[in-house]
Amino acid sequence: MSETLLVLLAGVAAGALNAVGGGGTFVALPALVAVGQSPVTANASSTIALVPGSVVGAWVYRRELAPVGTTSTTALTTASVIGGGMGAGLLLALPSEAFDAAVPWLLAFATVLLAFGRRVSGALSSALDRPLGMGSRTVLAGQFLLSVYGGYFGGAVGIMMLALWSIGLGLDAAAGNPMRVAQVAAVYLSATALFLVASDALSSPLVLTTMLAGAVAGGFGGAHLARRLPARLLRGAVLTTAVTMTVLYFLRG
Repeated sequence: MSETLLVLLAGVAAGALNAVGGGGTFVALPALVAVGQSPVTANASSTIALVPGSVVGAWVYRRELAPVGTTSTTALTTASVIGGGMGAGLLLALPSEAFDAAVPWLLAFATVLLAFGRRVSGALSSALDRPLGMGSRTVLAGQFLLSVYGGYFGGAVGIMMLALWSIGLGLDAAAGNPMRVAQVAAVYLSATALFLVASDALSSPLVLTTMLAGAVAGGFGGAHLARRLPARLLRGAVLTTAVTMTVLYFLRG
């Protein structure tokens, strides 16, 4: 019962974090490892479980979606779907030991991006005194590479998307957040299609469905909550979680 409650609460928190600014992986992955799943299986399970919450969040934002620069939503989503599937394939094809060793460093990398990504983006934009003016092909190439990373691990991939759009196109983070939620959902959907067929995630159906139910509730509530709470407070919660989980993983290793 205690493990089920842990997974449920982790699902709620992860779904809410993904809806308000990203970082759900920092909660979901450690919780699944804590109840006995291997890191690779836990990564696949967390991706599957977070899909409905991401989709619900995208549905809440559906009227606020806007193209990223001159790149159409269809083209951007296609890049996300293909990249997410390829990233998931890499996770399953590479030795599990490689992922086990990489997890603390992936968490650390994502944490640094959470902490400083927007500052770096703002500094670059200020130094250039204008966005880079990336064309549609460059935006799609960047989106594809980020989606591969998202399918393989996913931590802070939404933050990376916002940083790319901000630096390259001058897109405001608040204006780009609905599209971020939609594109993260596309990456997760693509990765999930492969994980359901080729991973061990379905070997623990109770764990998976419990986290999935929590993530749906968290994604729905988080998307609405994000419109009411101060952005600084939400960002602080995500960053605190990220730092804590990163430190714990390094100590565990």
